[in-house]
Amino acid sequence: MSNQDQNVVLITGAGIGIGRATAKAFGALNYRVFVTDVLQAEGEVVTAEIRLAGGRAEFHPLNVRDTAACDEIGATVEKKYGAIDSVIANAGIAHKVPLDELTDEKWDLTMDIDLKGVFRIIRAALPGMKQKKSGSIVAVSSIMGIAYGWDEHAHCSAAKAGVVGLVRGLAVEPGRHGIRVNGLAPGFIRTAQALSEQHSKGESGLNAVSASVPLGRVGEPEDMADVITFMVSDKARYLTGQTIMVDGGLAIQSH
Repeated sequence: MSNQDQNVVLITGAGIGIGRATAKAFGALNYRVFVTDVLQAEGEVVTAEIRLAGGRAEFHPLNVRDTAACDEIGATVEKKYGAIDSVIANAGIAHKVPLDELTDEKWDLTMDIDLKGVFRIIRAALPGMKQKKSGSIVAVSSIMGIAYGWDEHAHCSAAKAGVVGLVRGLAVEPGRHGIRVNGLAPGFIRTAQALSEQHSKGESGLNAVSASVPLGRVGEPEDMADVITFMVSDKARYLTGQTIMVDGGLAIQSH
């Protein structure tokens, strides 16, 4: 198989959580996986795991706040393997900050990573996709950006809602070039973020949430990865501009 014969996917925030599970899922589907993260050790472990399972993967450190670095990784991938086939814009943070402590700097940090960081990596990949006249992009939002407010996380909810609007806006113009743009809005998922006592629910909080989920459990990162790989695949060839909420039914029930 030549370098040009294998689909290429670039994933941000791929060292842990949903990004990690997604990278491994694409590796199992015979994609060439570009694992990117600010967490170098974790990213290298994921890359090694994909390779050990027989897949192809490379790790590249990436801070999505850095426009030049996003542009550079896009150019690097294209130079080696041609246009990027799929981008999974997953990198994000969710720090708990009460409103009376929510400074401009804390607000801007979240927006710069969770919203503008999504745009930066997508923008870097679009020219190659346009030239190839194909491509699929998935941006990770949150149930908190669609259905729920989140106590002491107003800045996070705003950024994740922004991702939903970005998906709609981005889907229109590149659509004529055969490029699809969709979003994923996870519910409560068992990730390091959700397990954080400082910034989220913690283990006990997640266990309590499970009782409220119609499917009877919180989600696993692999649950999200399988939906992402579907959205990128040809089985979702007529799907664009949509953000799919994958929450085990949490948001549709009345209380």
